[in-house]
Amino acid sequence: MYLEYWGLKEKPFQNTCDPRFLCYSEQHEEALTRLKYVVESHLGCAVLTGIFGSGKTLIAQALLDVLKSDKYTTAFIFNPQLSSVELLKEIVYQLGVHDHLSDQKTDLLHRLTEILNDNYAEGRHVVVIVDEAHLIEDRAIFEELRLLLNFQKRDKFLLTLILAGQPELREKISNLKPFDQRVAVRFHLKGLKLDETQKYILHRVKVAGVSRAIFSEDSFKTIHESTGGLPRRINQVCDLALLTGFGMKASVITTQIINEVLMDPQTV
Repeated sequence: MYLEYWGLKEKPFQNTCDPRFLCYSEQHEEALTRLKYVVESHLGCAVLTGIFGSGKTLIAQALLDVLKSDKYTTAFIFNPQLSSVELLKEIVYQLGVHDHLSDQKTDLLHRLTEILNDNYAEGRHVVVIVDEAHLIEDRAIFEELRLLLNFQKRDKFLLTLILAGQPELREKISNLKPFDQRVAVRFHLKGLKLDETQKYILHRVKVAGVSRAIFSEDSFKTIHESTGGLPRRINQVCDLALLTGFGMKASVITTQIINEVLMDPQTV
């Protein structure tokens, strides 16, 4: 609706996992670096946490994009609320075996063993990413994930497991000592700083096709303070601000427009 008015080629503040819009703050850069380290070193497990909207899924997607397809085979579990058999079946499916999948756990473990050994022989490493892992309530599922780390050679794991979730994931794992001891790297995402919030907004607008100043200098502080620097909330406020500015025929998004958007209790 407002694209032509602002000269945009596409919406800059969609809450989707498009890596083009990923703006690396210092902590996002560090998070991605640590996850890459775990994968490239063939370590067992990493845990990435952060509050809702902090960018965990986007970081996980960015990791998939930087992994070379000829060196890695990946599985991305979006919904971990599965039974242990369903989880194994989904992992095996995403790792390339689509036909004749058994509902028997032993059969699935045999297929997974074959997949891991075949990838190892061909010089590829298997990476399994579980998003929204804080939603897992059944300790048996965590135990199933931990047991995946038993697939290893003398000097390296055949599979790297990455869990991403909200802060409560840390407590759940800390209460499972055998699992907790297998975690090689942990990282927690916080909200962006003020200067990072400004950089984030400008980057997304530029990717969407506009390099001129759409947002006034003083608007960034208001956006930052009202969103806590959380990317998802920043996106919500900025998207509605562009719509509101379009309706007001504004030439730039000002603090006044941001405050008008924030008056709607459903904004953030």
